Amino acid sequence: MTTEDPHLSQIYSYLSLRKAVGWIGILLPFVLMTGLIIIYRENTVLRSISLYYHSQMRDLFVGALCAIALFLFFYKGYSKWDNRAANLAAFFALGIAFFPTVTEGPPDWVAYIHFISASLFFITLSCFSIFLFTKKNPHPTKNKLARNKIYISCGVVMIGCLISILIFFVFFEKKYPDSSFVFWIESLALIAFGISWLIKGGTLLQDEKNNLQ
Repeated sequence: MTTEDPHLSQIYSYLSLRKAVGWIGILLPFVLMTGLIIIYRENTVLRSISLYYHSQMRDLFVGALCAIALFLFFYKGYSKWDNRAANLAAFFALGIAFFPTVTEGPPDWVAYIHFISASLFFITLSCFSIFLFTKKNPHPTKNKLARNKIYISCGVVMIGCLISILIFFVFFEKKYPDSSFVFWIESLALIAFGISWLIKGGTLLQDEKNNLQ
């Protein structure tokens, strides 16, 4: 009769939480979009993911962000910087959820908090991918080096998405007021975030021994 190692069970549970956060990030925009179209018979994709707060999918939007924030608040990394970055990202996720953007017209102070929270949320997550997830052991494995390339790529994609959204708002929003460009770019950023955390959760490129790096 074998006894399950409690430490090993905790590792698997922690990896599962990372995977869950990754899947929430990847699926959120598509669940919001398809839910509004299929369940509520809306025949359009909203201009941004944030606008789903003002739709019938609001509870799902807020709930998903709160779930991500809750995990990040309880996330324990390898150093104080991991923990501080996770707490910041969780705080910004709550800012996105509880300070909604406006549907039309110029932004108010609540919408500005929303925009700032969303920007800092993705900047913090990109720092996770580029600087924190890529920390190396003295003798990194081949898979670890491959994972690091994915982490860096995901972080760069998130930063690129933020820059693209900024350019759109500055130069093209008035010309294309009904465009869903921001929605799709935000979706790409969430996919990059999700992939990064799925890899960190051991979905792909695992080492032979359990390795949380």
